[in-house]
Amino acid sequence: MAMVTIRPKMLVTDESCYYWHSAAQGAAIPSLRWHVSLSSPSLDIINKYNVLTAEMLVEQSVIYGSMNYSFAPEGAVIICFTSGTTGRPKGVVISHTALILQSLAKVAIVGYSEDDVYLHTAPLCHIGGLSSAMAMLMVGACHAFIPKFEATLALEAIEQHHVTSLITVPAMVADLISSIRLKRIQKGCDSVKKILNGGGGLSDNLIKDATRLFPRAKLLSAYGMTETCSSLTFTTLFEPMLEASGTSLQMLAITSSSPVKARGVCVGKPAPHVEIKICVDGSYNVGRILTRGPHVMLRYWDQIPEKASNSVEETWLDTGDIGFLDDHGNLWLVGRTNGLIKSGGENIYPEEVEAVLIQHPGVLSSVVVGIPDPRLTELVVSCIRLRENWQWSDDSFKYSVQSNELFLSSTILRLHCREKNLTGYALLNF
Repeated sequence: MAMVTIRPKMLVTDESCYYWHSAAQGAAIPSLRWHVSLSSPSLDIINKYNVLTAEMLVEQSVIYGSMNYSFAPEGAVIICFTSGTTGRPKGVVISHTALILQSLAKVAIVGYSEDDVYLHTAPLCHIGGLSSAMAMLMVGACHAFIPKFEATLALEAIEQHHVTSLITVPAMVADLISSIRLKRIQKGCDSVKKILNGGGGLSDNLIKDATRLFPRAKLLSAYGMTETCSSLTFTTLFEPMLEASGTSLQMLAITSSSPVKARGVCVGKPAPHVEIKICVDGSYNVGRILTRGPHVMLRYWDQIPEKASNSVEETWLDTGDIGFLDDHGNLWLVGRTNGLIKSGGENIYPEEVEAVLIQHPGVLSSVVVGIPDPRLTELVVSCIRLRENWQWSDDSFKYSVQSNELFLSSTILRLHCREKNLTGYALLNF
C-alpha cells in the first residue's frame, strides 16, 4: 500500500526481501525504475528481477561521471506511515530539521553518549525506532540488532552485547518481565542504564517490576506521535541515583488542587523545541492538546503543500488527545477526542477507565470500548488481560487462598473501580 501511495522510483532490499521484487512486479507499480540489492544476489535473481547491485551502481558512476542528485522539496527527509487513528494508514512527510531536533532532544533528555550500546527493539520503519537510532548515530554509540522483537532474543542480546540502552512499549516491558520470571534468571540485566518507554503509559506494577529487574536503569516515558516526529514530552519514572538517596520521582495526582488530576496520566514536560497549548473545551482547563514548532510534520503525503507564506512552525497541530497542563508545566492526558464514549448522558474517556483497571494487581492490561445500547446509547465494555497465575471466575468475589490461586471477576473489578472513585462506571462490563 505504501508503494502504491508514494509511487517510488527505487526499491532497495537485502536477501531477506527478494520476494518484494516479485510482489512489486506483480502489483504493477509503474513508477518503479530500479531494483537495488544491498547484498550479492545470484545471477538468477539478477536476471529474473532485473536487480542492480551496489557494485553495478559504482561502476556506472565511474563510467558516466558524477551522478546528478535531486533533493526532496520542502526539506523532506522521510515519509513515515502511521497506523492511523482516523482510518487507513497515512504517509507523514517529515523534514530534516524535525528529525535532527527530535534526535538531539533524546540525546539531551535521556542522556545518550558514545559509551552506549543500543539495542534496536523497535523497527526502523517506526518513528520512535528511527529517531532513537538517529540519536545514537549522532553520539557515535554502538548498535545491536535483532531480527524482530522477541523477549528471549532481546534478553540474549542484552547479555551478549552488554546493552546499555533500549526503547520499549508497555507490551515489550511486560514480555521482558514474563520471560525473565519464566527463566528465573536476571543475568546481564545490570548492564542496562537507560530505558525509554513510549506508545502508552506504564502501570505502577510494570514500573515496579521493571525497576526491580533492571535496577541500574533510568526509566523514562515519552508521549508523542508520528506527526510530531516522535516524542513531545518526557517524564522520568525511576532514577537509580535518586532512589538510592530516598527521593521519590512518582508524580501524584494530589499535588494540585484540580480534581481532574485524579483522572489524568502525567506524561511530563515538553522537549525544549516543542510548544504545547490546550484548546479549552470546558471546566478545569481541560481540552484538546495542540502543538507547534519545527518538530511538526510538513503534511500528509496526499495533501497539497501549504502556501509558502504559511510557515509550518506557525501552524498548530491538533494531536487528537484531550488533556491539561498543571501548575508545574507537566502535561496530563485524559483521553482521545475520537475515543469518547457517551453512556447514560455521561462523557467517558476509555483511557481514564483503563488507567484505573491496571492499578488492580491482577490486571496486566485492558482495553475499554463503547458498544451500542438502546437505553444508554453506549455501554462501557472492557477486555482484560490477566497477570500471570491469575484466573477469571464469573462467580468469585474473593481470592481463593485455600488453593493458592488468585481470581478476578466482574464483581471484584466493579468494586475496585468504585473504590477508585469511578462510581459512574458501575455498569462496566467484562
